Parts: sequence; C-alpha cells; structure tokens
Amino acid sequence: MTATTIIAEEPALPAAPSRSVNRRIMAAAWRMPSFKIGFFIFMALVLASAIYPEVSSISATKMVVKDKFMSPVFLGDKWTWDHPLGTDQLGRDMLMRSLIGLRYSLLVGVVTVLLIFVIGCGLGLFAGFKGKWWDTVIMRITDAQLSIPMIILAITILGVSRPTVPTIIIVLALSGWPLYARVARSAAVTERGKEYVRGLRVLGAGDWRILFLFAAPNILPPIAFVAVLDVARMMIFEAILGFLGLGIQPPTPSFGSIIADSRKYLINAWWIATTPGVFLAIALTSINLMGSALEKARNRIYGGL
Repeated sequence: MTATTIIAEEPALPAAPSRSVNRRIMAAAWRMPSFKIGFFIFMALVLASAIYPEVSSISATKMVVKDKFMSPVFLGDKWTWDHPLGTDQLGRDMLMRSLIGLRYSLLVGVVTVLLIFVIGCGLGLFAGFKGKWWDTVIMRITDAQLSIPMIILAITILGVSRPTVPTIIIVLALSGWPLYARVARSAAVTERGKEYVRGLRVLGAGDWRILFLFAAPNILPPIAFVAVLDVARMMIFEAILGFLGLGIQPPTPSFGSIIADSRKYLINAWWIATTPGVFLAIALTSINLMGSALEKARNRIYGGL
C-alpha cells in the first residue's frame, strides 16, 4: 500500500465552523482583563441595586431624626452596623439611597442609549440607503439639532415640563440621536454600493428587505459595541439634571439630588456627598472598561489583526 493510498483513505477532518464578526469581537473583548473586571463590577452593582433594596427592611425615604449624621462604620464615634455607610441630615440610610439612585441612573442610561440607537440608526440607515430628498431632509434636521448642545436642549425641555423618569429618558434620547444618525448614514452609503446589494436588487429584492435583512446586520453591531460607552455619558447627564433639580424628583433619591442637598454638609458630614459619588464613579469606570475593550476588539478585528 503506497503513501498516496494511505493519505487518500484517511477520513477528512470536518471544517471548523467560521464564527461571525460579532462573535469574534465579543471573544476578543472577553480575553482582555479590563473587560472581565468591568463586567463583574458592573454585574455586582446591577444585582446589588436590584436585589438589596427589595429584601432589606430599611427604607430609603423614611426620616429618623435621632439617627441623623451617623458616620460610616469605623469612621467617627457615632456609627452602627445598621447603617454601614452612615446616614444623611434626616437620618436616611446612605447605602439604601445610593443603591436606589444607582438603579434609576442605570435605568435611564441603558434605556436612553437603546432609544438613541434605534432612532438614530434607523433614520441614518434610511437616509443613507434611500438617498435623494430623504437623505437631504433627514441630514438637515440632524445638522440643526447638532448645533444645539445636548444638555442645553434637555434643560430647556425639562424646565417647562414635569421631570419624570420616562420624560427624562425621552428628552435625552431625542437630544442624542443625531450623532448615531450621522454614523449610520455614512455606513449605509458605503454598504449601498457593494456588489451583494446590486446582486440582491437584480434578483428582485426590495430596498426594505435588503436594508433590514442584509445591510443592517452588517452595519449596526459595530456601532452597538461603541454605544456601550454612551451609557456612562447618559448616567452623567442624569446626575447633572438631578443636581440642577430637573432630574428625578424627591423623595425618590438620585445621585444628582443627593449631592446637591449635601453641599452644605461637606465639612461635617462628608460621606453624604461622597457615597453617591463613589457609587457613580465605580459604575462609570466599569462601563468605560467594557466599552473601551469592545472598541479595541472591534478595531482589531476590522483591522485584520
């Protein structure tokens, strides 16, 4: 039996399934220590803000004047394990108030970015793929809104309406969609001229079918990976609005309102302002670690590295 016969008789190995670009990006990001650190910290914060306020008997809004200005554990003379992060000027537990504030901050940040992504990318894809006067009208609206700073537009609208969580989300989403529309439109224009789009049109596929079933899956995932960083930006905007009195209204705690109310106690009760600031900083750091890792992975995959 010759070597050629032996080689021919060997069973062919099955071809390794090729992974999609999105899975390769996620896998590359997961291999980065920064992504894992950010992911586990973020999940710990999400679980703590979702579970602890529901199982604890301590109220975030109940005032107990005799317990006011309790310091965090091991800091100062007046502290207790019932309030490990201390209490504020009205005796309310700072751990509970910070977790409730974190819950609303994450809710506003995540939902706002989802709405921005849907509205901005939807209009951008439509403008770039259809072209003609649709493109002109949508892009001129985008230019007009980009000329107004996002926070100024949000303050103007919320200043004449009653700030609620849905209102804040809608206002921030309507203020932030133009940037996504610009990016999606430029990607759609590039995708529109590719050969597979021409081939699908020759086969009789309509613009909507090509756009939603073929072009959008190629365009949107890379934008979505970078959109993770915008969650942190929206959380900052929510805190700014709360600090100005245009965010979530008392007695519901939010990061901005807690810090605004505690300015006069910075010297004698520094933990009232520091506690929500630390929670916000940790949350933003974890999101930025994940977002930057996803962006690096995306650039590496698309760069052919």
